[in-house]
Amino acid sequence: AYLGWLAKVTGKAFRLPTEAEWEYAARAGRRSKYWWGDRMRPGMANCKGCNTASEASDAAQPLKVGSFAANPFGLFDMGGEVAQWVADNWHKSYKGAPADGEAWLDDGSYARVIRSGSWSNGAADARAGSRDRYDGRIRHPTLGFRVALTP
Repeated sequence: AYLGWLAKVTGKAFRLPTEAEWEYAARAGRRSKYWWGDRMRPGMANCKGCNTASEASDAAQPLKVGSFAANPFGLFDMGGEVAQWVADNWHKSYKGAPADGEAWLDDGSYARVIRSGSWSNGAADARAGSRDRYDGRIRHPTLGFRVALTP
């Protein structure tokens, strides 16, 4: 519904990013666990136990967007804050996944991929490679999304 509304207001088509697009964006083109390297650093993401006592940590809800630095692509909160829906259905492995980065969809499947972790998850879930599944018909306060402009 939101994507339909956004398209109507802007005159442009939007969609959820594919799992491949999301991970590339989260890594900002790098191969490390986080866009800044392979270890969690305080002050980089909102996740459980990820920050020092003097910084925002273990918050009861997401923090304001921009509370932490953007990655080199200019994207905020690609780890922590909220786990993010992507367009793909859940598959345990990538065996058989589209090689072109398109969304991997299965008719009738409600199991959807969520990427990253939320503020209530630890640093391992905030990694760019972190993925899980959730029923796409269910909403939860730790789940969110970002949109991609359709070319």
